[in-house]
Amino acid sequence: MSDWLVYSIGFSAQILFSSRLLIQWIQSEKVKKVVTPLLFWQLSLLASFLLFVYGWLRDDFAIMLGQVLTYFIYIRNLQIQGFWKKLHRFFRIFLYVFPLIIFWYTYNNNQFDLERVFQNEDIPLWLIILGSIAQIVFTLRFIYQWIYSEKKKESVLPMGFWILSATGSSLIICYAILRKDPVLFTGHIFGSIVYIRNILLIKNSKHE
Repeated sequence: MSDWLVYSIGFSAQILFSSRLLIQWIQSEKVKKVVTPLLFWQLSLLASFLLFVYGWLRDDFAIMLGQVLTYFIYIRNLQIQGFWKKLHRFFRIFLYVFPLIIFWYTYNNNQFDLERVFQNEDIPLWLIILGSIAQIVFTLRFIYQWIYSEKKKESVLPMGFWILSATGSSLIICYAILRKDPVLFTGHIFGSIVYIRNILLIKNSKHE
């Protein structure tokens, strides 16, 4: 597949990720507190779908790892907000099995092509480890959000979510610079601004 098409998929995913943050940011600024609109999770799932494909096309294990860990948390938040059941059943099934289909497709002669992922000459092992750690830290924000939301019985974005977002995003920016990946770099530069602003909004709302 041509590079321009691969990057188009990646940038489309990042535009959607940035759009969800922009929408969440604008709505939060209006009420002077952090809110969690349904569209945030809808765009998250669609963007995750595309970025997973982008990571697979680039043979980038770190990107795929980050997306597969958060993909089902996006689905869970859509369930909590009552939107998931509104989707057609066959579409829901497709979204559930999509990551498994991709992993199955990467098998080569019934054996997972680990050499393709971990011995990619374009990405040294130490860089894969750095990228994976960055994605894990970044993903912990949604694990934290998921546990927090389950306790509250509503989909919310607490302070810990934004702190982990800012930390993980900083690590991913470092990875993107070393990896020379414009898709990750562009998306996370914008995201970092929103993460910091939400931290400030929460702090300000507590002092009021």
